[in-house]
Amino acid sequence: MPFVADRTTAPTATAASAATAAAPRRRRALPADPRTAAALQRALDRRDNGAPIGD
Repeated sequence: MPFVADRTTAPTATAASAATAAAPRRRRALPADPRTAAALQRALDRRDNGAPIGD
């Protein structure tokens, strides 16, 4: 049976600081592909104009 932490007690200051120190780094955003953006906009326009949205 897996260990279940006692959630009735407040975390200590060292546990809280350790959690923030181990936060994963964010990745750099990739540049947007203009063809992808245009295809998405066409699909949204078709949907908004009453066209079937596909399968």
